[in-house]
Amino acid sequence: MWRLACGLALFTLAGCSGTLADQPRVSTEPVGAGAVVAEVIDGDTVVLEIAGRAERVRLIGIDTPEATGGILPAECYGDEATAYTSSLLPVGTRVGLTRDIEARDRYGRLLAYVYRAADGLFVNLEIAARGYAEALIIKPNTIHADSFYAAAGRARNQGLGLWSACGSADEVLQ
Repeated sequence: MWRLACGLALFTLAGCSGTLADQPRVSTEPVGAGAVVAEVIDGDTVVLEIAGRAERVRLIGIDTPEATGGILPAECYGDEATAYTSSLLPVGTRVGLTRDIEARDRYGRLLAYVYRAADGLFVNLEIAARGYAEALIIKPNTIHADSFYAAAGRARNQGLGLWSACGSADEVLQ
């Protein structure tokens, strides 16, 4: 049976059971400022301190190019995407988190929509809207899919960020 605590916030890190049909959609309203940015790994991955514990968090809905120094080869605009995420989330920034259906990815990272506590900025969406990421929607985490596709599409059409710096759309993120 689905436990209510599974859908309320990422701060409850315990596993949940049940089928997708049993699982209610989670509200995407910010759930508070209970996490603090400890490090920005790259444009779509950060380390947050949550309840005294360092937690690697993957921003749902976006995919930024790989940055220099990572496991994978650097891609066009990867360092710029990392710098932009760092400008949005400097170390010490308080953030709120919400989740979708899946709590973690196959690498064990927490999957989250991240909001700056100070002003409610939806960080994941802002990164796509400014041209630092393309939309990456992986089912069942689809609550904001339309918004991510629209924001990345507008950035592409306007030639923002990676969309003008990295050649044609077919070359971006390859």
